[in-house]
Amino acid sequence: MKKITIILFLFIWICSFGQSKSAITPETIQTSFTIWLDYQEKNIILSSDFVALDENSNEITKEAFLNQLAQGDYFPFKTKTINEIEHYQLIKIDPNSDSSIKASIAEKAIEELEHFKMEGTPFPEFNFKDLNGKPITNETFKDKIVVIKCWYIHCPLCIKEFPFVNKLASQYKDRNDIIFISFAEDNPEQLKKFLVKKPLAYAVVPNMKKYMNETLHLNAFPTHFILNKKGQIAKVLLDYKGLELALKKESQK
Repeated sequence: MKKITIILFLFIWICSFGQSKSAITPETIQTSFTIWLDYQEKNIILSSDFVALDENSNEITKEAFLNQLAQGDYFPFKTKTINEIEHYQLIKIDPNSDSSIKASIAEKAIEELEHFKMEGTPFPEFNFKDLNGKPITNETFKDKIVVIKCWYIHCPLCIKEFPFVNKLASQYKDRNDIIFISFAEDNPEQLKKFLVKKPLAYAVVPNMKKYMNETLHLNAFPTHFILNKKGQIAKVLLDYKGLELALKKESQK
């Protein structure tokens, strides 16, 4: 009986040790830059409509939250999820942690803050034609939700998300009020050749480098825009992770 008790105790101790070792805490994710990046990749989407909490767990505005992150003294920590809404809290960065963590958080927060301020503003005028010669203008998409993907052929992250965005477009194929288009830097010849191997279920507008750089002021790719039926920017996202939830929310209005 004593032997069984010892074995049972050892089993419980090993299980609890394994759980504590894998537990995610504000301390463990600051252990290294690699661990932080992995945590951020899996848990944090700053473009989403999250509930923002200060370091004392008091609710604050998203803008105030991003402003604090942009200073480089805090990092976002996911505390819970309620009805698909994430709750992120500001956690003070350990001064002894990798300085790259601080720098990366501040850089991303500054970018997300700029995008957040774009929400509710009119999307710039555009008047182009896609690869099939079809007009792509603000007027043709009046009273429609428009999903725009900005990309170029030699962007690995842009191409990596093709399967996801294609699947998303397929989910809304029966919604006549939702349009998927993409702005690409490359010329028509390059795009037609490329898209044979890597199909994209969006209308593709070529030669958009100048428009994306000078009019949209983009400095990161891919970038996604969701426009509401008034032609205003509803959401700006740096990758596909928050795109599905954001489009779902907009499509239900």
